[in-house]
Amino acid sequence: MRNRTSLGDFLDSQLPAALEWLQRMVAINSFTANRDGVNRLGRLTAECFAPIGFTAEFVPSVNPGCGDHLVLKRRGRSARNIALVSHLDTVFSPEEEARNNFHWQPEGDRIYGPGTHDIKGGTVMIWLVLQALRVQAPAAFEDTTWNLFFNSSEETLSQDFGDVCRSRFDRDTLAALVFEAEGRLGQERLMVVARKGRATWRVTVSGRGAHAGAKHSQGANAIVQLADTIRRVAALTDYSREVTFNVATVAGGTVLNRVPHEAVAEGEFRAFTPEACAQATAALHALAGPGAVRSPVDSYCCDVRLEILTESRPWPRNPDTDRLAAIWREVGHELGIAVNIEERGGLSDGNWLWDAVPTLDGLGPWGDNDHCSERSSDGSKLPEYVEVTSFVPKAALNTVAILKLLGKPRTERQASRA
Repeated sequence: MRNRTSLGDFLDSQLPAALEWLQRMVAINSFTANRDGVNRLGRLTAECFAPIGFTAEFVPSVNPGCGDHLVLKRRGRSARNIALVSHLDTVFSPEEEARNNFHWQPEGDRIYGPGTHDIKGGTVMIWLVLQALRVQAPAAFEDTTWNLFFNSSEETLSQDFGDVCRSRFDRDTLAALVFEAEGRLGQERLMVVARKGRATWRVTVSGRGAHAGAKHSQGANAIVQLADTIRRVAALTDYSREVTFNVATVAGGTVLNRVPHEAVAEGEFRAFTPEACAQATAALHALAGPGAVRSPVDSYCCDVRLEILTESRPWPRNPDTDRLAAIWREVGHELGIAVNIEERGGLSDGNWLWDAVPTLDGLGPWGDNDHCSERSSDGSKLPEYVEVTSFVPKAALNTVAILKLLGKPRTERQASRA
């Protein structure tokens, strides 16, 4: 590679073009449920990478309401390949963007707008890194096969995208690099080496209805029972073990003059290890069965049913990810950039990939207020933004670290896949 000074100068020269691509991407509403918008963004993303030799494959989602996943490939002189991962969708509906006047809005070093940080800024980071490799390290760029994977429905945890990626990994896949936003702790840039798993659940309580005035004592109030049950669910949170339970929605009853016969709550729990997830599931199921709320007339009791609706496995700390993180930390030291690691509570596509190939996350730019669109006049509410000056240093870090990764011998896991 040419010297590090020329790399920084080159990235500086490419930043205006990168931000133009980002502005075009942010202008497209790609709310997960906006299938047409997601597909428009997919086509624009393919257009963005086409001039540097990438061909596009659009893979239908198993969910017909979602857009197509996007796979971009540039075949190199060797079979050695690296996967770079981002996603197309955001959490912002067209109506929410319009209601909150949430759009591309540069202010000083920040650019506000839907997806600027999560994760269209990460997609542009991939573009910057590949441009740098192409020009500054052409031999390595041409020798390597590059596979870019873009999930159409990451915000709703689409497991089929993991299958799309894993089916295209092989014994020569060196790593899956996920371009979700970096973390920050003071001046340290934090790479993600583990993520919590998540399960969603539903509690359904069946009671017995009764006239609230004339026959109140005959009723078994499902809402009162649900209140007791969800209090017990919330009490399962154990911060010392980093296990959290969230009661998210509650519904019940029909009219005010009736003892409610049914009530429902839904929520989720998260934990870092498979063992903690299994224990959390067992603790939830232990709450099912006869309830504590009874009719005083005949002791008819409410019935509590519990269902696990979805499960997304955790990405625990592991040696392969730690080896990748060590490369990024080493390069950070060489470049004068403080790099550290974090275990993050939110999920990403890394949860689907870490046990197939070595995986590292948090390679995108810095910003804040993900999933926020509101702005208040007093500044107490600010929407999502990306920090413009975070792009070039992080792109330099990623570029040099990828070159160092390409120079490393294969890991034991890769050898075992051979």
